[in-house]
Amino acid sequence: MTRTSTLDMLFPYAATTGSITVRVSVSYLAEQSSPQEDRWFWSYHVRIENHGDGPVQLLARRWLIMDGRGNASEVVGEGVVGDMPVIAPGASYDYVSGCPLSTPTGSMEGDYQMIDEHGAGFEVEIPKFALKGPVV
Repeated sequence: MTRTSTLDMLFPYAATTGSITVRVSVSYLAEQSSPQEDRWFWSYHVRIENHGDGPVQLLARRWLIMDGRGNASEVVGEGVVGDMPVIAPGASYDYVSGCPLSTPTGSMEGDYQMIDEHGAGFEVEIPKFALKGPVV
């Protein structure tokens, strides 16, 4: 099995912008969900890979979160999970976060604002991924 196919299995959602690849895996967390109270919770694991020749830094994020009723909310902020990582060439940065919804399905997508080693800013796509609760 090749490294690519293993990564594709572990991170089924991926998008590449220039030399940066963002991969996402998502898990429904039944133990943190309460469907009788209209609360469903997911954990998502993001891996940001730098395939370029120079370091990049993640400065900010923008998420578009859609619930199962089509209601959208936008979350904008500095860094990710309290960090503004510098990712060296050939390296990756991983983090895990979570998302609650009031519906058993939804989706997330967005972008990161990054800068290269020369201070030039650029936007990196976060692939759209599904949030699916248990089949009832």
